[in-house]
Amino acid sequence: MSKIFTPTNQIRLTNVAIVRLKKGGKRFEIACYRNKVLSWRNKLEKDIDEVLQTHTVFTNVSKGQVAKKEDLVKVFGKDDQTEICKEILEKGELQVSDKERQSQIDSLFKDIATTVADKCVNPETKRPYPVSFIEKAMKDIHFSVNVNKSAKQQSLEVIPLMKKEIPLERAQMRVRILLSGKDARKVRDKALKLATKVEEENWESGTATVICLIDPGSFRVLDELIKTETKGNGQFELLNLKEMTEGEQAL
Repeated sequence: MSKIFTPTNQIRLTNVAIVRLKKGGKRFEIACYRNKVLSWRNKLEKDIDEVLQTHTVFTNVSKGQVAKKEDLVKVFGKDDQTEICKEILEKGELQVSDKERQSQIDSLFKDIATTVADKCVNPETKRPYPVSFIEKAMKDIHFSVNVNKSAKQQSLEVIPLMKKEIPLERAQMRVRILLSGKDARKVRDKALKLATKVEEENWESGTATVICLIDPGSFRVLDELIKTETKGNGQFELLNLKEMTEGEQAL
């Protein structure tokens, strides 16, 4: 029986996202894991080993053609493959198919709309807009998604543009929570995970009164949490809205 041998030095790469950089008249590529390139660029992923499939600089990933050491030194001024990979990761262009790019744009578009809906309210009704309404408003102003920026960054960019078309304010809700009973502290700990800032907290005879700020998108979640965890004995009320001036708080 004949045996088929494969080269032991062949790098088998699957689920590859290629980042390409043209520099010094030459093309350099690195092989990354899908979905990790943007995470790295947005500072969400900090472990380079979670991003790179291999610490190798290629001239062509698909063909397995590795860049020559002398070319790396000439173009990048060094031969440290990991450091060069980081530069390509930062400055290079992520190679994706048209279908993948459109899917990425659609997903990011929805993430931006969700972020805006979570952080903003209609100043006339003092209530958040549905995500679908924000999506429509973004389409109406012909907002163009940038796949190299995070949803949070772009939500900050789109809010001023949308304000010209619809009543919209960045705001936080100031709420009061009243809790009592043996589980008061446990419920309080869960509730405050959804708060952005605790303004006041008092305990008297085992009853907690907490005044805090929350994002509009957390209102219903917190309301349901208080009702469920206290079996209807807790109290949760909206006191007012605290409008955020531009730059006062990052999203």
